[in-house]
Amino acid sequence: MKTHKDLDVWKKSVDFVTDLYKVTQDFPKEELYGLTSQMRRAAVSISSNIAEGSARQGNKELVQFLYIALGSVVELDTQLIIARNLTYINEEEFIQLILKLEEIGKMLNGLINYRKSKL
Repeated sequence: MKTHKDLDVWKKSVDFVTDLYKVTQDFPKEELYGLTSQMRRAAVSISSNIAEGSARQGNKELVQFLYIALGSVVELDTQLIIARNLTYINEEEFIQLILKLEEIGKMLNGLINYRKSKL
């Protein structure tokens, strides 16, 4: 691996942030410092932790940051359910985002397992 930018999971997570920002811009204004902010921070956290972990010296540190990114995936999963339940997003938007998020989660799990095998 050269840099985090070479990782498909990082690329997909950056694309996901863009999608999420577009969807949350239509959330109610009173949610700007609530659910909107929370969801955006969790989404940004995924790609940011992949990048930070990739810059560290060893697999052990990388795995630690990948687990943090995975934690943000499940946090965001919950927040998307809440946004759907509050009808801030429709079912189609929900399904599209959840499917992308699940793919990122699977890719993170695969990368974690691969890197752990190298410890």
